[in-house]
Amino acid sequence: MELKGRITVFSILGCPHCMKAKHTLRELNLPFSDVRLDLYPQLKDEIAKKSGGKRTVPQVFFNEEHIGGNDDLQKLVANKEKLNGLIEKLKRTSLPDGALDLPDPSTAVKEADPFSFQCEPDEYFLIVHEMRRENIVQTHSEWLFKRYKDSFKGCEFVAWVTNKLGLDEAKAMEMGQALLDRNFARHVQPAEKFLGGTELYVLTDTDGQVEALNNGPISECVPRTAGEIGKILRTMILKLYSVFLSPDGKSVDYAGIKASDEFQAYKKMTRELLRVDVENATREEKLAFFINVYNAMVIHANIEKGPPTSLWGRYKFFNYTKYIIGTHTYSLQDVENGVLRSNRKGVGQLFNPFGKGDPRLKVALEHHEPLIHFALVCGAKSCPPIKTYSTENVMTELQTAAKSFLESDESCNVDLDKKTVHLSAIFKWYGVDFGKDKKEQLEFIAGLMDEGKKKEDLKQLIQSNNFKVNYLTYDWSVNSK
Repeated sequence: MELKGRITVFSILGCPHCMKAKHTLRELNLPFSDVRLDLYPQLKDEIAKKSGGKRTVPQVFFNEEHIGGNDDLQKLVANKEKLNGLIEKLKRTSLPDGALDLPDPSTAVKEADPFSFQCEPDEYFLIVHEMRRENIVQTHSEWLFKRYKDSFKGCEFVAWVTNKLGLDEAKAMEMGQALLDRNFARHVQPAEKFLGGTELYVLTDTDGQVEALNNGPISECVPRTAGEIGKILRTMILKLYSVFLSPDGKSVDYAGIKASDEFQAYKKMTRELLRVDVENATREEKLAFFINVYNAMVIHANIEKGPPTSLWGRYKFFNYTKYIIGTHTYSLQDVENGVLRSNRKGVGQLFNPFGKGDPRLKVALEHHEPLIHFALVCGAKSCPPIKTYSTENVMTELQTAAKSFLESDESCNVDLDKKTVHLSAIFKWYGVDFGKDKKEQLEFIAGLMDEGKKKEDLKQLIQSNNFKVNYLTYDWSVNSK
């Protein structure tokens, strides 16, 4: 179909609703320009302004006329008379002056191929290999009850370095400390330094010993920063997801992902998590890292295990889907409730995730971050124009995700006449994160919203102190095929 005007879809990589909108336009034989906001982040504010404050994707424009998101487009398609009128207008009307120009391709964010990463070999990987070959690494027992596979005694390591490698004791102690600092090994008993006595140390290489999705041989690469590895993993899994997402955006071919070479590369990359340093990361680094890793782990688990389809299945999914990070294992529950919610009980949990003395307490945030609930899952039909979180801008990105989440009536709907606020079940499950009572929680929500009628109606109800809160049914449906 020939159009004088232009249809523009603003989208992001791996967004099912963007795929649905573009599929619909193709079925109508309507040509369109696809502008990915993850490649042109400089357009986000301008698009939000031209769409009346909307920060979700997709956003569809017929010339300068804003159609809306995917739901709005589907409603337009159902209204044949209105749709045909807009198409006829596009056939005879060129893009008017003042309309948003397509971005210059040279201004796009340069996308590196996450599957062609370079590995800088770590010299201590070879040392561990030699320790195994020389039988320094064995199975040791402690107090006749506990057995530690792939472990070694500090004194035996020191003796091996001095006798076999010909180095002095000071250098041997330095090398022992380096094994701990580089997360090749960990203390059996809590201790900060390599002691070189009869203390036991266990190698982080847990091939076959720990139930975790990234179980396997330890990475031979120099450790990457938490921010870097989290971003790489999230980008890799999104690339895979987008390739195997059906053209209509309704289903994901998880079996196809699992059989792909790229997924094998992703799994290999997850083993770099075994040596990442999260204990010494800043709050912003932890936020970006654990959000990215959580979201990647969910897709990884869907690929390996299949999505949960029952209440018991969801319980097992969130409690037993794990990654080894640093020298410890973290389930999805541990990441969300232990780390990001500062060790608070999660849904259905009787106890805090990390007990007293748990070394993972050092990794947990000092105080919880309520905005993570808008980033860990996309509970609305539309998603924020961001998929991977960065250390440098994580708080701004979380606020954008919150605004996007609250735009949808399936997340927050204000009925002024009935004095009722309909909220996502997330606000019921994690209400304590948003305020001590419903009024304080609604004030928190209003503070996140962009200006508009929904915010004004909500503020009016809060000020009246006469309102009801109703929680919407959460949609647990999956999109596999």
